[in-house]
Amino acid sequence: MREFKRKARVLLIDDNADHLKGVKELITLESSYEVIGTATSASIGISLARRYRPELILMDINMPEKDGLQAIQEIERLELGSRIIALSGYDDSDLIFRAMKIGAKGYILKTMASAQLIHAMDEVSNGKVYLPTALSSRFFEYFQLSYKEENANSSEENLLVYLTHREEEVLELLTQGSNYRGIAAKLYISETTVKTHVNNIFQKLQVNDRTQAVLYALNNGFANRKKTKLTA
Repeated sequence: MREFKRKARVLLIDDNADHLKGVKELITLESSYEVIGTATSASIGISLARRYRPELILMDINMPEKDGLQAIQEIERLELGSRIIALSGYDDSDLIFRAMKIGAKGYILKTMASAQLIHAMDEVSNGKVYLPTALSSRFFEYFQLSYKEENANSSEENLLVYLTHREEEVLELLTQGSNYRGIAAKLYISETTVKTHVNNIFQKLQVNDRTQAVLYALNNGFANRKKTKLTA
């Protein structure tokens, strides 16, 4: 029952002092978040995280001495409750996958617009997982390739069986990285109808957002089920 989520405390970790300063100014001027500390090395950042237990941490992935991936793992082991957004100059699918797998709740490129960074912070602060549309399709393709064989056999409790044909069509487009407008255009339905289908999918799969829905689908053999239906 916390009412002031927008006043969440933020820790910034980035070895580029100029970028660190710019992000701090952006957050201070254009949001209601409170920057409680900055660090130009992962080791100092981890110490500050342990001391202040910030709600959000913006973590640069590429740092000397100890990189952001190592730092994310160490902070996760401390069980501070901090939610981490990875910042990077690279849109490499493997890097995105590794960051999300070890605990990052968001991934955003340093070159993206400032408004997108604030939006990512809002989403993650509210308990969601955030990937920009430009990166999400690459992430899910990589995830699918990496785990296709391992997750081919779904469990007995596979909730995908409860989806209607139309909900399966919507979910398939979500796994391809389509947004609501794109789905509406491809299926010749309104965006409002798409949102209704998506909400139904969330309820049936027992997830909270589209990222979790797509991960559940890919992790439970959704692609293979679709192929089976087409060849049956």
